[in-house]
Amino acid sequence: VQLQASGGGLVQAEGTLRLSCAASGFPFSYYAMGWFRQAPGKEREYVAGINWSGGVTRYADSVEGRFTISRDNAKNTVYLEMNSLKPEDTAVYYCARGSKIFSDAQNSREYAYWGQGTLVTVSS
Repeated sequence: VQLQASGGGLVQAEGTLRLSCAASGFPFSYYAMGWFRQAPGKEREYVAGINWSGGVTRYADSVEGRFTISRDNAKNTVYLEMNSLKPEDTAVYYCARGSKIFSDAQNSREYAYWGQGTLVTVSS
């Protein structure tokens, strides 16, 4: 299983970034996917999750209405569109593979495989 996150960078507050996570080594369309983040000095936290088809999504309260998770099963890729970015969104963002059942999206224990992370820095 490989998960390759990309798209991070430096952006000004209120700006937009789109993260991508290319997956390989498993039947991508069978599994839920998620995005987590870890800011310096803080614990890793849940950002968003999506079920196998893309028809069900879940968000952390802190990003609801600003971030959108989506997936393209033909391209084995999951995305995180981030709008109206705030300095407090600064973190390393990780994609992760969930289970076939999208039951507890916010629980990191539901995610068996993790990508290497991509750094997002939001300047004020």
